[in-house]
Amino acid sequence: MAAQYKNKSIAEQNSVDLAWQLLMSDEYEELRSCIYCNPSELRRFRQMVVNIVMATDIADKEINGLRKERWNKAFAEQAPGNDIRNAKATIVMEHLIQASDVSHCMQHWHIYRKWNEMFFQECMEAYQSGRSDEDPSKGWYQGEIGFFDFYIIPLAKKLKECGVFGVSSDEYLNYALENRREWEKKGKEIVAANREKIQAALDGSQSISNTEMPIRETPMKKSQEWNAARQQTQAIVPEEDGLDESFRSETLAL
Repeated sequence: MAAQYKNKSIAEQNSVDLAWQLLMSDEYEELRSCIYCNPSELRRFRQMVVNIVMATDIADKEINGLRKERWNKAFAEQAPGNDIRNAKATIVMEHLIQASDVSHCMQHWHIYRKWNEMFFQECMEAYQSGRSDEDPSKGWYQGEIGFFDFYIIPLAKKLKECGVFGVSSDEYLNYALENRREWEKKGKEIVAANREKIQAALDGSQSISNTEMPIRETPMKKSQEWNAARQQTQAIVPEEDGLDESFRSETLAL
C-alpha cells in the first residue's frame, strides 16, 4: 500500500479510494444526484472531499504549509468576493475535520484521558508485537505537551477566529488549555500507570501477538486489490474533469 501511494498520506488516500468507490456504486445513484448535477459540480465535490480527508494528515509539512497560506490569504481579505468566500468555506471545512479528528483533546479531562489511554494501548501493543520499533512510553508525556502547544491549541484558536462555532469555540479552547495544564502536572504518572497496566495485560495474554501480527502483512498482500479499486474509482470519473490525477495533485491544485 505504501508503494501504491508513494508513501504519501497512505491512510488518507486509501480512505478516499474506498469511500469514493462506495459512493460511485449503483446503490448510491440517488444520493449522487442530490450531491451534483453536472461534471463541474462533480469535480468540485471530489476536490472538496480530497482536501478535507487529506487535511487529517498532519504529518505532511508540504500540505500543512499550503493550508496555512490559504488560511492567511482567505482571512486577510476585508471585503471577500466569491473566490475568497469559496476559499474560506474550503479551509474552514478542512479545519473542522481536523478538529473532529482530535476532538477528545478539546473536551472534558476524563474524555481526553479515556481516548489518550486507548491510543497509548494501541501503540504499546504494536510495539510489543513487533509492528513498531519504538517504545511509545518513552516520549509520550513530552509528545502530548508538544501536540497541545503546536497543534491542538493553535487549531482551537483558529476555530474561534473563523466564528463557525460561535460561543462554543471558547469552550473548545478552554478545554484544550485546561487539559494541557492537567497533563503537564499528571502526565508522567499517567503514562507510567498505563504502561504497567498494559504490560501486565500483555504478559497475561499469549494471543495478542498471534492475532495482530497478520495485520502487518495485510497491506502488502492486498496492494493489488487496493490498486484495482483505485483504478475502478478513477475510471468512473470523466477524464476531461482531470479527476484521474493523484490525490496530492488535486489537493495542491486548490
